[in-house]
Amino acid sequence: MKRTLILTALMLIAFVGTQAQTLDKVLSKHFEAVGQEKLLKVETFIMKAKISQMGMDLPMDMIIVRPNKFRLDMDMQGQKMVQAFDGETGWMIMPWISNEPQDLAGDQLKQAMSQADMEGELYNYDEKGHTAELIGKVNSDGKEAYRIKLTTKDGSEKNYFIDANSYMVLKVKAKVEAMGQTIDVETKMLDYMTVNGIKMAKKIEASSPMGAQTIVFDEIKLDEKVDDAIFARPAK
Repeated sequence: MKRTLILTALMLIAFVGTQAQTLDKVLSKHFEAVGQEKLLKVETFIMKAKISQMGMDLPMDMIIVRPNKFRLDMDMQGQKMVQAFDGETGWMIMPWISNEPQDLAGDQLKQAMSQADMEGELYNYDEKGHTAELIGKVNSDGKEAYRIKLTTKDGSEKNYFIDANSYMVLKVKAKVEAMGQTIDVETKMLDYMTVNGIKMAKKIEASSPMGAQTIVFDEIKLDEKVDDAIFARPAK
């Protein structure tokens, strides 16, 4: 009996070790395909894009500065919406509610902090307090893909689908809190382009029970000078 238990334990340890190595291998190939080594040297991202939703095209500017600063400006029919994270706190301006800056909290703050992570959630996930598990190979919209389940340190769950051939992210499925309810959001990464040796999706399609939106990036600049003052909450 004892011998059987020991053999079972050894087999379990071997299985866990194999799973970990496989996850590491998939992630290693993904980072190599993305150009993560070059990405780690980038200090600033400046992106111009257009969001299409509900029949409207909304211009958007997004700025990310290492290690964890983020700002998004969106023109909504002549009104300018702003969301920002200065590395410690988040704030927003929604002019149809108030011209005064409001605190970012809850899922809005989590989203801003996630956007500020230039390296991406999968990179050094364990050091960030997340856990990851390779579920296995699945069919993702007709393509063979590795499904990786990521549980963030706050308990949020996301599933990444990585192309088994190109090792680029095909899509991400996540549960998100919105308007007091939990909804499923699926985000597809499309039309990858290469900028300074780094591959990025030129087009992003997001869908949920609340609707769909498409983001198309028109311009991406790396390592342009950025004034840190733009992330500071405006004085009242």
